[in-house]
Amino acid sequence: MSDIGLVWIREDFRIENNAALSYATQNHKNVIAFYIYNNNDYDNKREAQKWWLSKSLENFKKDLSNYRINLQIKKGDELEIFSKIKENDNVSIYWNKIYEPDVISKGKKIRDLFIKNRINFKYFKGNILNEFQEVTKNDRTPFKVFTPFWRTAEKIYLALPPSKNYIVKKQSQIKSFFKNCINPNDILPKKNWYKKFENYWVVSENNSKKILRNLIDNKIKDYGTSRDIPSVEGTSKLSPYIKFGQIHVGTIWKKCNEIKSKGIGYRKYINELGWREFSHSLINYFPEFLKGNFRKEFDKFPWVKNEKFLKAWKNGMTGYPIVDAGMRELYETGWMHNRIRMVVGSFLVKHLRINWTEGEKHFRNCLLDFNKANNIAQWQWVAGCGADAAPYFRIFNPILQGEKFDKEGLYVKRWVTELNKVPSKFIHKPWEMELKYQETINTLIGKDYPKPIVIHEEARASALNAFQSLKKN
Repeated sequence: MSDIGLVWIREDFRIENNAALSYATQNHKNVIAFYIYNNNDYDNKREAQKWWLSKSLENFKKDLSNYRINLQIKKGDELEIFSKIKENDNVSIYWNKIYEPDVISKGKKIRDLFIKNRINFKYFKGNILNEFQEVTKNDRTPFKVFTPFWRTAEKIYLALPPSKNYIVKKQSQIKSFFKNCINPNDILPKKNWYKKFENYWVVSENNSKKILRNLIDNKIKDYGTSRDIPSVEGTSKLSPYIKFGQIHVGTIWKKCNEIKSKGIGYRKYINELGWREFSHSLINYFPEFLKGNFRKEFDKFPWVKNEKFLKAWKNGMTGYPIVDAGMRELYETGWMHNRIRMVVGSFLVKHLRINWTEGEKHFRNCLLDFNKANNIAQWQWVAGCGADAAPYFRIFNPILQGEKFDKEGLYVKRWVTELNKVPSKFIHKPWEMELKYQETINTLIGKDYPKPIVIHEEARASALNAFQSLKKN
C-alpha cells in the first residue's frame, strides 16, 4: 500500500456516507483531499454554481480539518494534472463516480493513464441509489417510461444489503501534496449578482442534515399537496445539496423509509428521487438525449426565434405575473419552485414557441441545483420531445395555474413587487383592471408593469397549429 491516499473530491462534499474518503482514511496514514476546477465546465455556462462550489470548498475544507485532512484546489484540465503524478510519488487515488457520459468517458482516459503510469487507484459508487446498468427490463433493455422504471428500481434497491457505515478516520497531521493551488474565492463569478444567494442559502453538509430533519419532522406529511403551493415552504430545497453531494441520496432514502410505517405520506417525495435516477439512466442509455430532441420528429418543429420575447422571459417581464415571479425568483435566489418551473417552461416553448434549448441554457447558468440529466430531461418533458414526456398539446394556462396554486397572489407579490397593491381577484390578470382603478392604486399596466407580450388564447392556438403541422410532416 502506498504512503499517501489522495481523495479526488468532485460532487461529494460530505464526511458522512463518503465511500472514497472513508476507504482512504482506513488504509493510509496520510490522506489529502483535492478538487480540480476545470473552468471549461463552468465559465459562461454555470455561473450561479460557481458560488455554490466556492462555498462548498470553503466549508468542506473546514470540516476536513477536524479530521486533520487538507483540501487542496487545483485549476486546470484533469488529464493534464494527473499526467504529472508519477509512480515514485507513492500515492493511491480514490474517487466516487459521477454518472454523466462525458464524465464517464474522461474517467476511462484517466484510468488508462493511471494504469500506464502505474498509479494505484480505486473508485466507488457515487451519489445514486442504483447503478444505472442495474435497472433494466427483463430483456435487459432500458426503460423509457418512468413508472415501470421506478417500480423496478425500488425493488432492486430494497434487495441490496444494508449500506456500510463509512467511517472517516482522523489523521495524525495535515499534509499537502499539490503545488500552485488556488483558493475557493478564486472560483467566484466576476459578476456580483450571486451575493444575493447568501441571503437564502447556507452551504454546508451540516445544514443539509438540518434541512432533511425539517423535511422529515415538519414537511413530508403534507408534501403531496404543499409542494405545489409556491408561497409556502412545502418543498425540501435539498436539490443543490444533492447536486454537490453535501448529502447522499441513500441517506435521504433511509430517513424517509424509517417513517413509512407511521402512515406519513412520503411517496411523492421518494418519487422525486426516482425521477433523478430515471434521468441519469436516460442520458447514459441514450446519450443523444444530451444533444437534442429524444423524439426526433421534433427536429422539424417550427420554433420561433424572437430575441425580444426571450429577453422578456429571462427578465420576468412577460406580463404574466406567475411566470415573471418564477423568473425573478430564479435570478434572485438561484432556485425556482418546481411547479413554477413547469409553468415558465411551458410558457417559453408553447406560448412563445421558443426552442426548449434556450430555456435549458438559461436554467443551466442560473440554477444552483443544475444537474445535467435532470435539467435536460425536465425541459424535454415540458416540451413534449423527451422520454415519457408531457404531450405538447398539454399547454399550461398561466392565469389558471396562478389562480389554482397561488390563489391570493402571495407568491407573485413577493417577487413582482410592483403588483403589491393589486387585489387577489386581478393578481393573475392585472390587465383586466379598469384604467380608473389602476390609477387609484398607482399601478398602470403597460407602464408600471408590462402588458402581456402574447395573448394566451392566440398563443395556444398558434402552438397547437404548429404541432399539427409537425404531425403532417
